[in-house]
Amino acid sequence: MDSLLQECGEALYGPRWQTDLANALGVSDRTMRRWAAEPGSVPQGIYTDLHRMALERAMALDALAERLKEVG
Repeated sequence: MDSLLQECGEALYGPRWQTDLANALGVSDRTMRRWAAEPGSVPQGIYTDLHRMALERAMALDALAERLKEVG
């Protein structure tokens, strides 16, 4: 199992992450399952995409946290 891929998937999409992450990356569910099952099978560029996605999610959560802070 590619643990970094799994960690990213779960952080971005929760415990049923494979289908949602596959859709976000434009790959099939089958490809995602293969990447998850076979360490070293994830193309390098995918990690760049995951990095971008994680940063975008972090920015969105930071903005939401600020709004909640203002209300609370």
